[in-house]
Amino acid sequence: MSAKVQTVLGDIHPSALGRTLTHEHLSMEFTHFYREPPKKIADKFQTGFSLENVGFHRQYPYSSENNLILNDLKAKEAVLNDVLAYKKYGGGTIVENTTEGIKRDIDFYKEISEKSNVHIIAGTGYYIADVQNNSTMGCTTEDMYNHMLKEFTEGCVDYPTVKAGFLGEIASVWPIKEFERKAIKAAGEVQAQIGCGVSFHPHREPEAPFEIIRLYAEAGGKVDKTVMSHLDRTLLDFEKLSEFSELGTYCQFDLFGVEVSYYQLNIATDMPSDAQRLNMIKGLVDDGKENRVLMSHDVHTKHRLIDFGGHGYCHIINNVLPQMKAKGFSQTQIDKITIENPAEWLTIRK
Repeated sequence: MSAKVQTVLGDIHPSALGRTLTHEHLSMEFTHFYREPPKKIADKFQTGFSLENVGFHRQYPYSSENNLILNDLKAKEAVLNDVLAYKKYGGGTIVENTTEGIKRDIDFYKEISEKSNVHIIAGTGYYIADVQNNSTMGCTTEDMYNHMLKEFTEGCVDYPTVKAGFLGEIASVWPIKEFERKAIKAAGEVQAQIGCGVSFHPHREPEAPFEIIRLYAEAGGKVDKTVMSHLDRTLLDFEKLSEFSELGTYCQFDLFGVEVSYYQLNIATDMPSDAQRLNMIKGLVDDGKENRVLMSHDVHTKHRLIDFGGHGYCHIINNVLPQMKAKGFSQTQIDKITIENPAEWLTIRK
């Protein structure tokens, strides 16, 4: 049985991926999620980035519309520099999770891959209903199935010579809207046919991951080829996380580097620190589930890039992996989580 992974530059063997970030963005727009800043500091967001206001951007990242545009010239220059740094420090692959509604840019992903020698894997699918245009909102489940299947097996609609390498991120809010239910079901149908990896974005509600997997599995999707993203801001109670992990999906902790005392997109959430994320992962590993864990940063705004004062795509490699050893993870476990698990998830076997 042959095995392959579909990158933007063509098919490669899974063993070539190296250390992999499974949930990142290289070019996209997140302006739908703009939030008004507190009035007393509103003036801090009226100019570009500077040493004087970068701290405000870190604390209130969604109050700067410029920060939410990750596809202008300055962002693209910064992303290239960042991916070059990621390669320099030992990175091998980045899985790009931008889907319909937030402006995927495969031409740029190809450029980044060619200039950095980092493997880039593009996704296909649909982000939340609220960011879709009227044409996309009219899609049936069959339309979505046909779109994802074509992009994976023939070539992407906006770049026919490049095939998507996974389905995702397939996103939903809570309660899950009808458009999003159709996308989840279509992903399950496509996965059942071609055996690809799938990545889901749940809303910030503990029941959301469970409901997504129910809908997906009922449509025929294979649960062990599925990633549930953002669990580090969704399942904050370890007992709930452990319960969810029993379903057999990959449990993804993909907000490494996000450490804020006030999480704008859900102010009731106590956003964990990187150390707390590692404690949750350690709990899963101690339960024998090291083969079900993935890690990433979910970079989707300028302020998290090195050129804008952020931690960059190399944060996990440079800062988190050493901490894992201090917390008792073995090198074998670290490699399992950051190299072997991503490769297994992305592998297509025929």
